[in-house]
Parts: sequence; C-alpha cells; structure tokens
Amino acid sequence: MALFGMVLEPHWWWMALALILGIAEIIAPGVFLIWIGAAALITGLLAWLLPLPVPAQFVVFAAGAVGAVYVGRRYLNQHPTESADPLLNDRTSRLIGRQVTVIEAIAGGEGKVKVGDTVWLANGPDAAVGQRVTIVGADGNRLRVSAE
Repeated sequence: MALFGMVLEPHWWWMALALILGIAEIIAPGVFLIWIGAAALITGLLAWLLPLPVPAQFVVFAAGAVGAVYVGRRYLNQHPTESADPLLNDRTSRLIGRQVTVIEAIAGGEGKVKVGDTVWLANGPDAAVGQRVTIVGADGNRLRVSAE
C-alpha cells in the first residue's frame, strides 16, 4: 500500500492504527478503544515478525480485539475504580442529613423547603413556614423531610 508515494508494509498500517486508537482513547476516554488498539499493535508485531498474508492479519486482529476486550472487561470488573466522591453526581443523596427551612408550609404531606439558594419540593409531616426540618431522603427531585 502507498501513502504519499511511499510504499508501506501492512505491519506499519497496523502500528499506525494502534497509535490512532491510543490517541482516540486519550481524547475520548472510555477504556474501550485502548483494547482494540492493543489488538492492532499485536497484529502489527505479528505481521512484522511472521510473513502473514493480509487476510490472516485481519483474522488475527479480530480474534485479538475480542480477546483483548474480554480480558480488559474482566480485569476492570475484578478491580473496580473507587471514586473519591461516590455521590458526586447524585445531588439529592448529598443533601441527606442537612437541616433546611420550610418556605411553603408542608400540609397534607407536601410543601417546599429552601436548600441554600434553591427551592425544592418536599414531602413529610406537616410543618409551618420558617420551621427547620431535616432531609432524610429523596424521591426523584422531591425531598423527604422529617421534623427536628
């Protein structure tokens, strides 16, 4: 194959594909492209060391990609990444335990509370405006509160 007038052996194409997939993994991380890139790298190395015909290289790549993804997923399932802040994207769970002020009386189990500078719908026992209540849970975007 030729690129800009230069003839490149098939193993260089596999190495280039491995490099491109590695860069793509850095730009859009997902811990997936790196395994396909590893398969391309292995295929390139085997094509360089052994005189493999191009169809056989594709078979090696396909088998290597399936194997690499399987091994990668198995490793990541056995060694999960621990988050420093597991509630980072669960805003309502982060509010549990906070004391807030009722700004619209909770009557019949429903009302509104003020959390910081935001007003939230709330469910809980009846409470008058200005009363302090504690957040004990959440149902979607509605907070469950209890009287102090």
